Amino acid sequence: MRFETHQWVPFPVESVFAFFADPNNLPRLMPAELKTRIEDVRLHPAPAKPEGISRVDFPKGEAAGEGSELLISFCPLRLLPLRLHWQARITEFEWNCHFLDEQIHGPFALFRHRHSTLAETRNGKAGTLVTDEIEYALPFGPLGRLVSPLVRRQLLHSFAQRQKRLPQILAAALDKTSRATSTGGASITD
Repeated sequence: MRFETHQWVPFPVESVFAFFADPNNLPRLMPAELKTRIEDVRLHPAPAKPEGISRVDFPKGEAAGEGSELLISFCPLRLLPLRLHWQARITEFEWNCHFLDEQIHGPFALFRHRHSTLAETRNGKAGTLVTDEIEYALPFGPLGRLVSPLVRRQLLHSFAQRQKRLPQILAAALDKTSRATSTGGASITD
């Protein structure tokens, strides 16, 4: 199955990509009711930025480069104290363009999520088009197909929540980065 969303935000592509490439920002992007936690992160450094790509003040080592692994947990059902674990690996990474994470262990039979960013001007304002492309398969054959509409509804809800909050989250993160830069520190995740 496939799921895809697009959202334009009025922020530079370098800043938006840096925000998404930092795994510490994932819980902020998930709906609060999922109670998403990062349990473990094994970072592999992102490649050096190619010549000609502007630099965002961004602490070295916080971008999850190819080979990085992330273990998260979340509560998929509000009324049950069930916490699922999900382990993913970054399998592709290209600065200010895209990265791909793939489930290693978790609730899906297959899950690949490509996060893409593209500089785009709308109504004379420079910004970034954020695209999420998800390819997934559910476990348990016919039983998995029965719950497929529920899973799709959860994906729609999660991304609708994120799209609603993303401009405010990015504005706050970039404001903190600006203040940190002016005082000698630099972080997009404070």
